[in-house]
Amino acid sequence: LTPAGVPVSAVSLSVQHPRGQVALGDRLVRSCTVAMGTGPLSFSWHHGGSATPLGTGSCLELRHAGDNDSGHYQCLVSDRDSVAKSAPLNVTVL
Repeated sequence: LTPAGVPVSAVSLSVQHPRGQVALGDRLVRSCTVAMGTGPLSFSWHHGGSATPLGTGSCLELRHAGDNDSGHYQCLVSDRDSVAKSAPLNVTVL
């Protein structure tokens, strides 16, 4: 008998810069957190609605933010039984 897992829920994003704004060329780090979920958890990062993931960890780092890095980012988190996604986070490269 396998115990039922806790579904992934309450996925949220944060960025180290106020209001999601970063200067051109600066380092940009986004973090994805999960309120609940039974592991192992897998993460995927998406930019501008793209189905192709940018990364697969709980943090996504760009060492030098460029013009093409502005836009909406979203984190998808999954476990064996469920998938949850964050609200989009807007990042502006100035």
